Amino acid sequence: MKNVLIVSGHTDLQHNSFANKIIMEDLERLLPQASFDYLDRLYPDYKIDVAAEQKKLVAADVIVLQFPIFWYSMPSLLAKWMEDVFEHGFSHGSSGKALTGKKLLLSFTSGSPADTYAKGAPQLYSVETMTTRFQQAANLCHMKYEGFVYTGGVSYSNRADKAKLAAMADAAHAHATRLAKKIQSL
Repeated sequence: MKNVLIVSGHTDLQHNSFANKIIMEDLERLLPQASFDYLDRLYPDYKIDVAAEQKKLVAADVIVLQFPIFWYSMPSLLAKWMEDVFEHGFSHGSSGKALTGKKLLLSFTSGSPADTYAKGAPQLYSVETMTTRFQQAANLCHMKYEGFVYTGGVSYSNRADKAKLAAMADAAHAHATRLAKKIQSL
């Protein structure tokens, strides 16, 4: 298998996540040879060690970004990581070739059910529209965008309901299994 780097972009995975925490735990079990980068553990102060993160990216063949959708985008910590690490001269620009040919795969969740992300539905747009910034970043960095694995309806607001909590756990486990299979196919 190729060198896989899975970057958890949740801002507080251990204390304020349900589904993403399960997904990451399952991935560690399903893909023990992968490298895991927990941004909330490494950078709770948002002070990114750019050189260390760039070194991880250079070593990877497949880069997976795992995160929940926060306000129709990636969490602030993941955005800060990308802003700092994907710098001109490293990832793009006339001399920025470090990510050329690497595969980028997205893995994300939303609190809203998946069927609410459609034209004319409550969220107005399809979930695919939230991936355009990543597709463009991959293009700019000469990476190969490999699409996404998505699960909706895993809202923290359902944590008090045992039946909904069990359904969310099942959905998170299924997500991790689909994602591991997708990663292994790359």
